[in-house]
Formats: sequence, structure tokens, C-alpha cells
Amino acid sequence: QGVSPPWFLVLLFPIGERALWTRCRNMKRNGSRSCATRRTRFGSRERDWLKGDTQRGCVCLYGGAVDPQPPASGPQASSTPQTDLQLVLCSTSTSVEELCAQRNGQGLYVQLHGDLVRRLDPSERPLQMVYDYLTSMGYADPVRVQDEAANSDLSCMIRFYSERPVNADQQERTLLKGVFSVRKGKTQLHKWAERQVILCGTCLIVASVKDSLAGKMHILPLVGGKVEEVKRRQHCLMFSSAGSQAQTYFVNFDTLADYQRWHRQASKVVSQTVSVVDLSCYSLETVPEYLFYCQDLTHLNLRHNFMRLQGPGSLLNLPRFSQLKSLNISHNRLGVFPECVGEILSLTELNLSCNNLHTIPVQIGNLQSLQTLCLDGNHLSSLPEELGDLSQLNSLGLSFNNFSHVPTVLEKLCAVDKLAMAGNRVESLELSTLARMIHLRNIDLRLNGLRCVKCETPEPVSHVTQLDLRDNCLDSLDLSTVCNLETLHCQRNQLGSLTLSGFSLRMLHAGSNRLTTVNVYPVPNQLTHMDLSQNLLEYLPAWVCDCRKIEILDLQHNLLFELPSRLLLNSLSLRKLLTGNNRLQRVPDLLDHIPLEALDLQHNKLSELPEGLFYKALNLKYLNVSANALESIPPSSQSEESLSTLQELYLTGNNLNENCGALLVGHQNLRILHIAYNQLLSFPASKLSKLELLEELNLSGNKLKTIPSTVSSCKRLHTLIAHSNQITVFPEILNLPEIKLVDLSCNELTEIQLPDSLPATLQELDLTGNSSLTLEHKTLNLFSHITTLKLDQKSAAMPGDSLGSSTLWKHGYSEMRGQRNKLCVSVLAVDRFGDGGEGCYGIFDGDRNEEVPRLLQCTMGDVLCEELQHSCVDTVYMCNTFLTSHRKLGMAGQKLGASALLCYIHRETSEPGSGFSLTVANVGTCQAILCRDGRPVQLSKVFSLENSTEEMERVKVNKAIITEDNKVSGVTCCSRLLGCSYLSPWVLPKPWVCTEPLCAKDEFLILGNRALFERVSYQEAVYTVQAVRDPHAAAKKLCSLAQSYGCKDNIGAAVVSLRVSEDSCTCEPPVLNDELRGPTPAPVPVSVTPCPSDPGNISSSSGIGTEFSSETSASEVGSEAGSTASDEHPSSGPASRPERRCSLHPAPALCGIMVQGPAPTRTHPGVFQRQPSSATFSSNQSDNGLDSDDEAPLEGVISNGSKLEVEVDIHCCAFQLRPGAPESPKELNLENRNGKMRRQNSVVVSATNGCLLAVCGRENGDLKKSPSTSSLFGKKLSNGSVVAPEDSHNIIEVALEAPKKKSGYFTAPAQQDPEDQLIVPPGLEQEVREQLK
Repeated sequence: QGVSPPWFLVLLFPIGERALWTRCRNMKRNGSRSCATRRTRFGSRERDWLKGDTQRGCVCLYGGAVDPQPPASGPQASSTPQTDLQLVLCSTSTSVEELCAQRNGQGLYVQLHGDLVRRLDPSERPLQMVYDYLTSMGYADPVRVQDEAANSDLSCMIRFYSERPVNADQQERTLLKGVFSVRKGKTQLHKWAERQVILCGTCLIVASVKDSLAGKMHILPLVGGKVEEVKRRQHCLMFSSAGSQAQTYFVNFDTLADYQRWHRQASKVVSQTVSVVDLSCYSLETVPEYLFYCQDLTHLNLRHNFMRLQGPGSLLNLPRFSQLKSLNISHNRLGVFPECVGEILSLTELNLSCNNLHTIPVQIGNLQSLQTLCLDGNHLSSLPEELGDLSQLNSLGLSFNNFSHVPTVLEKLCAVDKLAMAGNRVESLELSTLARMIHLRNIDLRLNGLRCVKCETPEPVSHVTQLDLRDNCLDSLDLSTVCNLETLHCQRNQLGSLTLSGFSLRMLHAGSNRLTTVNVYPVPNQLTHMDLSQNLLEYLPAWVCDCRKIEILDLQHNLLFELPSRLLLNSLSLRKLLTGNNRLQRVPDLLDHIPLEALDLQHNKLSELPEGLFYKALNLKYLNVSANALESIPPSSQSEESLSTLQELYLTGNNLNENCGALLVGHQNLRILHIAYNQLLSFPASKLSKLELLEELNLSGNKLKTIPSTVSSCKRLHTLIAHSNQITVFPEILNLPEIKLVDLSCNELTEIQLPDSLPATLQELDLTGNSSLTLEHKTLNLFSHITTLKLDQKSAAMPGDSLGSSTLWKHGYSEMRGQRNKLCVSVLAVDRFGDGGEGCYGIFDGDRNEEVPRLLQCTMGDVLCEELQHSCVDTVYMCNTFLTSHRKLGMAGQKLGASALLCYIHRETSEPGSGFSLTVANVGTCQAILCRDGRPVQLSKVFSLENSTEEMERVKVNKAIITEDNKVSGVTCCSRLLGCSYLSPWVLPKPWVCTEPLCAKDEFLILGNRALFERVSYQEAVYTVQAVRDPHAAAKKLCSLAQSYGCKDNIGAAVVSLRVSEDSCTCEPPVLNDELRGPTPAPVPVSVTPCPSDPGNISSSSGIGTEFSSETSASEVGSEAGSTASDEHPSSGPASRPERRCSLHPAPALCGIMVQGPAPTRTHPGVFQRQPSSATFSSNQSDNGLDSDDEAPLEGVISNGSKLEVEVDIHCCAFQLRPGAPESPKELNLENRNGKMRRQNSVVVSATNGCLLAVCGRENGDLKKSPSTSSLFGKKLSNGSVVAPEDSHNIIEVALEAPKKKSGYFTAPAQQDPEDQLIVPPGLEQEVREQLK
């Protein structure tokens, strides 16, 4: 039971010089958990045959007796039925016809991305299809393509079936039929009889003969009718049609399941007001035959199928629907226009989008009733003149075709009021052409490559009111002759000048250009909204001040030195003024009772604000003056009584002191207050108590030593951020009923006074970077329910020792949720990756999904390490790392995706003394910035449609529909992502790769997601990190600044400090053992009290450990991701201290473990590795089965249902948890006996989130080295745990099949961690002394 049958070989007759072999084996649907490796699938004969030609390969054929999309998770996944998987060896020239002939099959089917299933044409070649798919993804090496084609994980992207897969749910929604007891009419005159009953479309069909459809068929239209339960009979339904001549049928079902299925489907039909049948996305080739009985059908949706043009049930039969008004056959790969559609004279709406159409036949002129015609996403370059005969046509969609000019036939279509031609190839527009089309009101010509708009005649174009010219190549635009223009969109061009008529102008959107001035005449008195952001304006045009109805004015990112006084004195309607990122030195006085509601003045040079700002702008609710030079703020009123309605106030990055606290009291409606990175020494206690409605408070980056106890008066406070201060006492905020997030990292906390119970609302607590903080076991128990708890891992260190100084780079990172409920950003950070002091860092942004970033965080380091074994070419191994990670996402990557950025610091050559290089690869919008000599160097490329014209053109060529917000199919603005494979070939996983040699001028590296760099410029990010220096605190500051600048999304930032030069060598000269001896540091209180007889039992639990040495600052070890110091414990015998070596001069390696001497026969402990803790995981998918209820509790592990982030130091192999005192020093070290290393009672710590999994009594030979954990043995699962490979499954499957829980992460170990120390046997002590001289 549960054992697969042995392999057997079927040799099929040769086809020319090719031969086919088939191997069959019962496998699970995913084909990855129980699938054998490729080496064991084939024998030597088959492998030799494959190696002979890269055009040979393997096609995996799945059976069709199961649902093509298996369950992704849950307990039922393990008991799903199995399917036959046939591995067919063939070549790229082998056709479907040949494969079917060898197998006696009827046909083959292909499924892309777990979506629709299509029957393959006999001439199609399956293996060539796979090769083409892999090549389009980005694979270039033919040998690698051949190898990837045989990988079972590829089935989540492209899968072949020998039979059409059966989807029960799809069949239910398409057609229900069976033989049941039926009675006609409500009276007892008719008797019950067994009849064939069919529910298809909008009708109930009852045959007149049992088990046969011959003879008369009784049709009962159900739209507007009723379906009711008959209580007198079990499992009986009454079906009634609508109208005065209503008919009724009673149907008695055999089982409850049938009853419920028919009731559910019939209820949907009777609830409709019109006769609509939706058969979209059903992989249909023909229309169900029973559907033609529905003669009342008026709306038919066949979108996203594979409809045939000829044969029974094909589109040729559609004219049989005599009352059909609306027909949608878009996305059907038709290739040609179905001429039979021209015979459906009742049509009023026809959608033929995305069908690879090149021409429209003249039969289109027969549809005289047609009102809407959608032809988007085809290859049309002209239209027939007969189209002009459709007098009732009022909507014509021609977007994303190949038109080079506006079709002249539009002059005849007098009812069409909108020209929808986005995404075509119209490079020149003549206004005289539009003048002849007097019926057009709305013109959409975005994404056309438009270079000029010509106005050869002074004839006015008076009928056009809306014009969209976004994302073109215009350098100037004169629309003065379009005299009735109301709305103009011309963003993202190259406009240097803009001239408009102001007679009717209401909305002007001209951002992201090069405008120095805008000419509008006459003054647009109807103008309400104007966007001139991201231009080169040095002054505001004078006519703007005369616009009496303007409500929204966006002038951000210009070169303005001042605002005209008349702007704020004359305006009676201005509600929103955005002037951030300019050069303003003052703000003019305001008009009394100005209706201003939002004012953004950030990133200017303001030293003061108008005195009457708050009591003149009584409607002001939002004010952002961050990043200025303010030393004070104006009073809220002229008297003690304040009428302020201010709700959001951002004062970050100024020169404010504690005196501003008294001026904030008047804003009693304040909900959000950001006053970070100022000069506050304190915050007046009496003033804080007045802000009772405060919900979010950010006091970071000041010099506060305490937060007033009156903060407890802010009963609505849910977020308190006060990192990077000098706070010594934990504030009294744990009694607040709505508190959710508390960030007190990088302070000087020593203890926490807690109430008897904590609020259930508390979700995140960050206490990292508090070097003197000690937590008792009772405190940790109180924190047990917190979803995300971030604490430092502290270690005992000898005086003057810090392992952190022996690496060339250290990192820190920060993540913030913003106003979202979940965190969709993850960070990978490994300071010691592989050998020779290399490093690996990455950031992954899922936008609105958290699953894909987590999976990439857990797997991408491993994949990179594997790829490095196959190639040393940067573009090859980085590209393959991304493509393999894309494949390993499996089913999770079909519909979900993420931006990804990976940085790999490595040696330029394999020689030990060579320099370092930085290789960066990315897809999506995550970016990497290198600070070189104080200047930012961009290493990544932003793959968004707005930022890359090449990517925009590629997506257009592939006929994607790009919505008005520049998103592919309305889903994502990125043209390259990991995941989202269903958007292929528009969205690809192939990365941008860049390699930069590192030098002494390179100071640090900044990684960030889109939200960070949208708000913080490259140069400001560099200045910020230079001012802070500590990576952890710098990353915190970057995220805080982005929030204060207005970001509401998830923010992620990582800072990597670089020291690459011989001058920064951190090697220590060798010293004798006697010189190292000193007093043992006393351990601090720990969560689990160690045995007195165990002097080396140093705590490794969360936030618990010995004091840091004086050389190790809190900020140096306060990183959320592995910026930790080394543990050293006193030995019980003579020992020499390990010589500290830097990454430029690494110590020799033995069996993958860094050792401190040349003699291979001595016993060496594993040197601690600097490893990252996890990115903040949300708790809704925390359980992967390892912490389920049926697992035995692990000794020394607190499994409390919450997540605990820990800063941990990790041995090369493991550290031990011993309940009692060791019998000898060898029990504290990794032993090497007879050339075989072993561990006893060891616990492996994940490099991802500090989660633990006990591995007791296992030999190291049984464990697999996990690259992403940097010399850790074992397989890291989706929650960061490390297990032996024989106990692990495919990482994607485990993540997807894990039971969904709201908690369940392992916490830190409650035992103490032994130190890392080199033990020298007595017999070798003299030899060591001689070598160290």
C-alpha cells in the first residue's frame, strides 16, 4: 500500500531516425512529491539517447480522469485520487498525430497555467511547444532547456493530457441531466413517470420517452419563473415558467446531492431578468447541443474558450438562436472573422476581441441592428467600407490593433461618439481629420507612439470634448483650435510646451513631462482639477490665480521658488494644494475661511509657516510639512478655544523641539501625528493627554528618554512608533484597549513593567536594538499571543571581542505594513553565503499577496547556491535562479506573483586574494542602490509599463490589453514578475542582471520596494544612511520617512554596510591561549534556568542572553535579520581562542566548516555564522504541519501559537540543548571521529525566522546542506524550519497543503546556547603554540 509499481519499459516502433519510449507510473497529481528524480526515471539507454541531441526530450502525459486543477491545500489533498503519468521520449519534430498513432490515442490536450484545456491540432508538436515556452521565459542554453522540459514541476505551467480532463463542477454549471420521476401540472390528473430531464441554459427539458431523447421534447423556460421545494415529498422540486400561461413540472430526485445540485443551478436561472447564458472560461470547443432548445436566449457569453468554426455545435450553428441580441466570443483564437455571425440579424452587441483577426469581412454590413462592436486586441489595419452602413452603431472598440491612421469609414458612423484607438501605431494626428468627424466627442489615442499633432488649417474642432494622449512621444502640443475641450490627459510625454483653449476646460492632467510653462487662453473659469506635477516649472502661470473654481492643484516635483500671493488670497474653491518637492522658502498668507482641506508642503526649504494657517483654514484636515527646516509651528487659534479640524499632521524631518508640544494641544481632532527625526528632548505630559482622539503616533529619531505616562489617555491609539531614541522605561501603553503595533527598537530599554494581562489587539511588538533589555520568563509568557514579536538574540562575548567586525558586510532591514492588514514584503539576508565571505540579499514584494514573497524568501537562496554549481557566468546563474524560482512556485505562482530583487556579493575570481563584485538581478519594481563615494548608483531596472518603453512595446506586440491605469489586463503594472504565469507571454520572469565590481569607495547597498523609492529619492536615501550609519537604524529610518511622506502601502528596506579594501582587514594577530583567559561573564536572567553545573549553557531564547561587550553597540546587533554578535562560552579545559579572520583572508575550510588551523586531525567546533531572521510573516499561513497537535513538544521550544522573531547566531552545523551538565567538553562540540561528523540532541536554527526544529540522534551524513541557511544541514520549509531531507517535501506543496491557521510559529528555544570555541586536545597544545608563534 502506498508503494508505486516498478518501472517498465515499452519500446515503440521507430519513426524515421527517431524512436519513442514510454515509461508509465502511477503518481500523485502534482507529480513532484512522490516523483522520482530525473536520473532515476530513465535508464542509461534512455539518458544516452537524450544526450545525443538537444532536440530530444521528454513529454509528460497526464490522464484525464481527474480534475485538472487539484486542491491546493487542506487535509483532503493527501487523499485525492491518482492519475497515470506517462513519460514519452520524443523529439521536437514529433507531432501529435505521430504520438497518438503510437499510443492508439484519440488526441492530446494542453493546459497552460492551470487554466483552460485546449485540444491540440494533429500537426502541433508537444515537445517543441515546451521548448518554445521555456525559451520565451528566458532560458537560452539548449541543454538547460532540454533538462527543464523533463522537470515535473513544469506541469504547473504547461501540462499535456492524453484525454480531456473531467471537471465535475464545470459540467454541473454547463449541463445537468438524469432520469427522474416527473409529473406535469399542479393537479393530480397527471401521474408520475420516469423521464429524461435536462437543465441546460435557461430551460428545463423533459423528454417524452424514458431513457431516450427521441420524440417530442417538452421545453420549460425558467427565466423569471420559480423553483420551489415540495415539502410533501422528499427531494422534490417544482419548476414553473413565467407568464399567464405558466407551466409546471414536479421532479423527484433520488438523492439529496442531486436535489441540492439542481436546486442551486435552477435558482440562478429563475433569478435572471433576461435570458442570459454564461459559458465563458469552460474550455469549450462546441456549443452544448441542448442549448439550442433555449429559443428565448438573448445573451450568450462564450468568452475565453476554443470554439470551432466548422462542425456540429460550432459557431456555424449560432444563427439557430433567433432572438440572440448579445454575443461575446472574445479570446477564442479564431484567426478569422466567423462570417456566420453576419446572419444573426438580431444582434445589437458583438465582441470579437483578442481573436488574432487580420480582416473584417463585408458581411459585417448585414448587422443593421448592431450598436456595439468590440474589435480590440487583434491585428487589424483597415476596416471595410460596409461598416459605414451600420447606422445604429454607437460604440466601436479598435484599441490595440495595427492602425497607422484613423479609419476614414468613421466619417460615416454618425452615431459613434468615442474613438477608442489606444495602443495602435498612429504616429501623426491631423486635427483636420477629426474636424470632419463631427460626431466624435471622446478621442482615446494613448500608447500610440504619437509624435505630432498637426493643425494645418485654422478651422476649429468644436465637437471634441475629451482627449487622451497619455504615454506618447509628443514634445509640443498646441490644441488652441479645439475650442470646447473639457478634459485633457497628456501625462508621460516629452512636452516642453502646451497651449490650450480655456473656454470649456475643466480638467487638465499634464504630469511627468518637461513643461516650463503652460499657455491657456482665455482664463479657464470652469477649471476644477489641474495636475502639473513632475515638470520643470519655475513659476506658476499667472492665469492659474484667476481660476475661480479650481479645487485640486497638484504642483509636486517642480522647481517652484514661490507661490503667488493671489493663489491663496483669491481662491474661494481650492480644497487640495500639493506643492511638495519644490524649492519654496515661504508660504503666502491665506484668505480667511479658505476652504482648503489638504495641504502638502513637504521637501521644500520652509523655515516657518503662515501665522494664521490653522485659524484661517478651518477646514484643513491634512497637513504635511516634512523635510523642511521648521523650528516651530503656528498656533491653532488666536484664543484658548480652538476650532481646528486637523486630523493628520506630518512634521518629520524638521528642527522642532519640545516647545511645539504646547502648540499641538489645540488640534484635539488629531488622529495621526508624525513628528519623527526632530530635536525633541521630551514631550510635555500634560499636552499629550489632551490628544484623546490620537490613533497613530510616530516619535522616532528624536532624543526622548521617556514617553509620558499620559499616553494612556489616548484610548484610541493603535500605533506607537518611537524607535531610535534614548528611551529607558517602557511606556504605559499596554493598557490601551486598541493598541496594535508598538515599535521601541534601537533604544536603551532595560526592563518592561507589564500589567497582569495584555490587550488582545496587540499584534506586533519590536524591541530589537535594546542591548540592556532583559526579559523574564513571565514576560515572555505574557507576550505569547502576539503575532509578531521581534527581539534581539544576545550572546556572551569576551571583552573587546565582536565577531560582527570580522565580516565585510553587515545588514539591517525594516518592514512596515502601512494601512494594510497584512505584510506582503519579505527580505532575504545572509551575511555569510557560501565560502569566502560572500553575501546574499534580496527583497520580494507581492503587492497584495503574501504567499509568493514568503516562498521566494525561503527558496531563492537555495536555488542560487544550486545554480552556482552549474555556471560561473553571472548572467547565466542569476537568470536561471529567477527562472527556476518561478517554476518552483508551482500552483501558487499561477495566479499570484511578486517583484523580486536578489543581490549576490562574490569574489571576482576563484582565487582567495581576488576582489569582490556585486551581481544584482531583478524583476518588477524592487530596486537596489549602491552608494559609491557618496553618490547613488542604480543597479536595477524598473520593469513597469510606465518606466520602460521597450517593455511597453513588447507587451503591445503580444496584444495585451493595457488598461487606463497602465496595468496588463488590469492586473499589474509590471511587465516582469516571478509568478503570475497566467499572464504569459505578456509578463515574464526573465530578470535584468547587472554586475558591478566593488571598490573602497563603495559604502553601502540599499534595497527597497516600489513604495519606498516612490517617496524617497535615491539621493535622499543615500544621505539618510550616511547620517545614521548603523544598517538597522538606517533601514528603520528609511521606512519611517516613506510613511511620513505619505506612503500608505507596505514598505520594505534593507541596508547592507560594505567594507571592501585591504585597509579594512579585520584579521587578528595570533595570540597564545594563556593571554585569552579572563573572568567569565555572568549570565543574565534567562527564560529557562540552566543547571548550575553547566557553565557553558548560555541562553539562546528570544531576547535573552548575556550582556554585550562594550565594543558591540545596540544598533550593531539590533538588526531584524541577523546582525548579531558571536557567542563564546568558557571551556572546561585548556583551549585556544579561535583566531578571528576577515572575509578577505578566510581560514581554511574542512568538510565545509571554517576552521582555524591547518591540521585536519584536530577537533574543531563550527564557527558561528551570521544569519538573518525571517521577514515578518503574517500568521494566516504559519502552519506547515510541523507544529500540529499530534507532534510531540520539543524540549526547550515554546510553541505558543504566535511568531517570535529572533536574532540568532548559528553554528555551521548545530548547537546542542542539554538538560543537564555535559560529561566532557566534547559533548559541547561537533565531533570528528573516523572522518565522520555527528551531532547529538541538536537543534537547527533557521536562517529565516529563528524557528526551531529538534533533530535528535541524526548523523550529519544523513542531513543535506541547505545553501540558503549558509552551511546549515537540513531542508528549510516555508515557515523557516529546517528538517532533514527525508522528512521534507517539496517546499511549494508543503506551503500550499498546510492547514490554514492564524498562528502556530515556533518561538525561540527556552534553553541556553553553548558558546563557540576551539577546543585543543592536550596532546596537540604544544604544536598549536608553535604554529601560532
